[in-house]
Amino acid sequence: LFVIPKFFLYPLPLCFKLIFLGLVIGLIVLQNGTAVGLAKFLHLDPLVGMCTGSIPMTGGHGTAGAFGPVLEDFGISGATTVCTAAATFGLVAGSVMGGPLGERLVEKRDLLKTAIPEDDSLLLEEDKKHERHVKQYPAAFFQLVLAMGIGTVLSQVLSMTGMTFPIYIGAMIVAAVMRNLSEYTGKFPIYGIGGISLSMFLGLAMITLKLWQLAELAVPMLLLLSGQVLLMFLYTYFVVFRVMGKDYDAAVICSGTCGFGMGATPNAMANMQAVCEK
Repeated sequence: LFVIPKFFLYPLPLCFKLIFLGLVIGLIVLQNGTAVGLAKFLHLDPLVGMCTGSIPMTGGHGTAGAFGPVLEDFGISGATTVCTAAATFGLVAGSVMGGPLGERLVEKRDLLKTAIPEDDSLLLEEDKKHERHVKQYPAAFFQLVLAMGIGTVLSQVLSMTGMTFPIYIGAMIVAAVMRNLSEYTGKFPIYGIGGISLSMFLGLAMITLKLWQLAELAVPMLLLLSGQVLLMFLYTYFVVFRVMGKDYDAAVICSGTCGFGMGATPNAMANMQAVCEK
């Protein structure tokens, strides 16, 4: 009942993306429902449960930092610390879970035979199109700074709506626009910056993780976080994998979903790269 035939998806990439968007929205709702439900079961304030819901899980450290003070304004003492600790837990758990889950799906169901072989000639054309030179990087770096500068203004405008957004959302939107302009015009040499930024983020994230904060979490918080881990496994294994087609691509997508669903987008990229290289 969950499987969507690939011939409905490949001719319509937008349809494919919208279906996955629906899955992500469903995950966010379930994360918050699980957090609030477990909090009530443990006789905790539902807002304490939200500190382990989609805010730190799908949201990550940036969203945790944005919403922590909001929850504190609602009377939840130490909400920022709890959100940050939960995000740190998710960063580790999403990476630990994603790779093995993707590998298990591929090996158990013999999905390598469903992998679509890449056309080497197309790859060579793509390499030529994205050929990089040292002289391109200064311009790309300044474009990155420009995206952050304009993004700061955009974030300020968004905050005027009365809604709470992570501080990076403005820069992310501007950078997405610039990236698409670069792809379709070929006039903005930013190729390669993504890979460099990913490596820098993972390095900085790993050396700044305060894992000892997890030891300070009370038993109820650990139960809340364990519930999120169980939810992520069940949702990706039984829902995401089936809806996305039960093939090799779906298995890779599952590993990525664990990465950003409990950590951050770079975790998703790292998980999927690890599965593909394996």
